[in-house]
Amino acid sequence: MMKMKIKQLSVFLENRKGSLSKPLELLSNNNINIRAMSMADTSEFCILRLVVNDPLKGKEILEENNFLVKVTDIIGVEMNDAPGGLTEVLKVLKDNEIDLEYLYAFTHDKTNKAILLLHTDNLEGLISALQENNIPLVPSSEAYNL
Repeated sequence: MMKMKIKQLSVFLENRKGSLSKPLELLSNNNINIRAMSMADTSEFCILRLVVNDPLKGKEILEENNFLVKVTDIIGVEMNDAPGGLTEVLKVLKDNEIDLEYLYAFTHDKTNKAILLLHTDNLEGLISALQENNIPLVPSSEAYNL
């Protein structure tokens, strides 16, 4: 059976000029490719969320360089890259009373398709609801190699 949970790195950074460069340079210098990223900030700190081609190696490299890193499971779905594509997925979540903690999306080389990355404290419920509504899940192996 394909693994549907994608390992995401959450890197905690100070919210100051230049703080994003070092972790990205470390990953690049160690041949870790970023497949998707998101950053959320407050006045003092920010959380950099990354899907990379080798999450365990990425975590190890960042921790060896004194970054605080957490690995979190997320779910990827393929949605239509057209008006209403996101709304279709969110309706399934609403109908199944699943609360999201966050999401981010990106496009890729499949024509008219986008990837939506989702996190909730109810990943099993999320997977079931999406599968029952024929929303295609993105296997972790595909997400790491997009």
